Amino acid sequence: MREILGFAAAGLLAYAADLGLFLWLRGPAGLDPLTAKALSFLAGCSVAYAGNALGPYRHTARGPRPYAVFFAVNVAGALVQLLCIAVSHYGLGLTSRRADVVSGAGIGMAIATVLRFWGTRTLVFRGEGRGPSWTG
Repeated sequence: MREILGFAAAGLLAYAADLGLFLWLRGPAGLDPLTAKALSFLAGCSVAYAGNALGPYRHTARGPRPYAVFFAVNVAGALVQLLCIAVSHYGLGLTSRRADVVSGAGIGMAIATVLRFWGTRTLVFRGEGRGPSWTG
């Protein structure tokens, strides 16, 4: 339970950093939405990695290139969210803003969070009893 709570806390901080930076880049900084989102996504991934590395996984071994693997896991999570929106919006014809939010930020986020938790604990931070350690 401690691991899940630590993962959630790091995720909330990362979400706040991502959203805050995105809003600033779109507003006062005046960047286009895709550039703003790409930069805020990178910042959010960095905050999430640091939060997990210093928090719930501080005593576990890290695989080779841990940030690159962590980033790949987070990209996979983002793709899951995009897929949920695409299926809902284009496949099922649910085109309202509310449907997009429910499918992307609701259903997609829930599935992506499970994927990110699994990927973070099994591919990035490997502890005792969770597979071979990458150190050595």
